[in-house]
Amino acid sequence: MSKKYLIKNIFVASDDYYDYYDVLIEPPYISKIEKCIDSLPENVIEINGENKILIPGMIDDQVHFREPGLTHKGEIYTESKAAVAGGITSYMEMPNTKPPAVSLEELEKKYSIAQNKSLANYSFYIGATNDNLDELLKTDYSKVCGIKIFLGSSTGNLLVDNTKAIEQIFSQTNALIATHCEDDNIIKKNLDRITDEYGFDLPTYYHAIIRNDEACYASSKFAVETAKKYNTRLHILHISTAKELSLFRNDLPLSQKRITAEACIHHLWFTDEDYEKLGNKIKWNPAIKTQYDRDSLIDAVNTDLIDIIATDHAPHTIEEKNKPLLEAPSGGPLVQHALLALFDLYHQKKFTLETIVRKTSHNVADMFQIKNRGYIKEGYFADVVMIDLNKPTTVTKDNIFYKCGWSPFEGHTFSSSIEKTFVNGYLVYDNGTFDESQKGMRLEFDRK
Repeated sequence: MSKKYLIKNIFVASDDYYDYYDVLIEPPYISKIEKCIDSLPENVIEINGENKILIPGMIDDQVHFREPGLTHKGEIYTESKAAVAGGITSYMEMPNTKPPAVSLEELEKKYSIAQNKSLANYSFYIGATNDNLDELLKTDYSKVCGIKIFLGSSTGNLLVDNTKAIEQIFSQTNALIATHCEDDNIIKKNLDRITDEYGFDLPTYYHAIIRNDEACYASSKFAVETAKKYNTRLHILHISTAKELSLFRNDLPLSQKRITAEACIHHLWFTDEDYEKLGNKIKWNPAIKTQYDRDSLIDAVNTDLIDIIATDHAPHTIEEKNKPLLEAPSGGPLVQHALLALFDLYHQKKFTLETIVRKTSHNVADMFQIKNRGYIKEGYFADVVMIDLNKPTTVTKDNIFYKCGWSPFEGHTFSSSIEKTFVNGYLVYDNGTFDESQKGMRLEFDRK
């Protein structure tokens, strides 16, 4: 029999509430939310929620869990375990694995792995190539989160650079298209100029100069113009520059937007001043840029130019990251500490609690049309996270769950802590311990 839980007197941070309630969980659903619940089913475990908050679990629309083919860096099991420890209850994973998920056959293999191993709920993007339009058209997007297009080179070999292929994908597929936008020609010119002048032994700071704001803006502008031409449902991932913000709108409700944008934790936290201390540990594509860019992104999240917040969790081994700049891969682990970082920004008064919940849960569920998730509501799946806003968490090697074993936040003390994470009503994470008896579910999408 599934355990049932009554969380008493907890501050519920979700769209219709923002007050103290009792919450009854009967897996897999939230069955009742009331000011005081006295009439209970048998065998209910009571949890004291006093001085804690309950939020809908974060839905991370951009992760790289490295399975299959790159499992020395991470696995669906290890990274989903780190995710639920960080309050992420659902994720959408990218196609640049080995082999890449650019066919329905390879895509379904990843779903099979997740069904057996993932502690969080899951979906997987199908990757676009210059010549796999037929596979994209055959995909059932009520069961697949969307199409991923690399309009700039990053980790893996999935660059789509054929203009005709891009236009066919944008015009013929009836799906959300998520893009990585960086202009390869601009990047190459910058790289050639800098290596000609300074050689190849470069500090990490130059990563942001090679992959500069012009490279990001040119590619994002191309994607937006192509989407407008064909009325495509476009979502641009990991916006990293103030310059790109002019491409987006905040005068429409989310439900009417055909073009949306995402910001990632590392672009909201770090700046190019942190390269000196952290080096390649914070080497991402797109690159972390200036304080002005970071502050502009924070403002854009608050003013709805940017619609959601994600992680772009992309682990590599520390040995790989310790290579010279031009050899070290881009990306880093983030899922375990993303919400904690956002709640630090809350304590710094950069984000409200409502904004964090909206951008990590409500808006993601609405934007991707995920069925019955992303809110704390009766009848919805009980994907909820219990947080102590005033209990500090220090990141050490001993409490990192990533397979790669490191974090750019090592040594940092966050102001808050993730106490419990429920996935589909099951208490998967509880103050450092895990119940792995139940696995996550495949996300479904309410799309016609």
